[in-house]
Amino acid sequence: MSFSLTPSQTVGPYLHIGLDWLNTSELAGPGIAGERILIEGRLLDADGQVVPDGLIEIWQANADGKYAHADDARDLPADAGFLGFGRCPTDADGRFRFSTIKPGSVPGADGRAQAPHILVNVFARGLLKQLTTRIYFPHDDHGGDPVLSAVPAERRTTLVAQPAPDRPGVLAWNIVLGGGGADETVFFDL
Repeated sequence: MSFSLTPSQTVGPYLHIGLDWLNTSELAGPGIAGERILIEGRLLDADGQVVPDGLIEIWQANADGKYAHADDARDLPADAGFLGFGRCPTDADGRFRFSTIKPGSVPGADGRAQAPHILVNVFARGLLKQLTTRIYFPHDDHGGDPVLSAVPAERRTTLVAQPAPDRPGVLAWNIVLGGGGADETVFFDL
């Protein structure tokens, strides 16, 4: 006898049922301080095929390193028009897009400063739980970041977005779900 997973036992592909109201790819309204960026990418499976029914969710701090959450009680400027949260379903070509600002540095669990980053959760069919990863920024000093430092040096590039050629302010970053190759995105066990 063999058993297989049914769709109700995975985190997708029914992500749109009752959750569309949470979809937002614009995190920073007009007048929000910080460097404006556009993050564009594709969600790909282990064979390099697009995942057209996935969902990408991001969480980030504002340009001063403050989260838009009541638990962040640090005495830092807060921006009323900054959401700090975005959710974007992938399209038929596996594409996703977020318009936001580059976040400031935030302290880690041990109090040490982390390099500016965005937390990313990936939901898709076949996954029993969401996958968690991060986006880091090109040209930043990542050396002291305790999370990125724990990733083998040859795998860190999967977490660093790259400037899109001839498109100022646009960062390209793809998510590769598996395959074990050099392009497979690093995910974290939380």
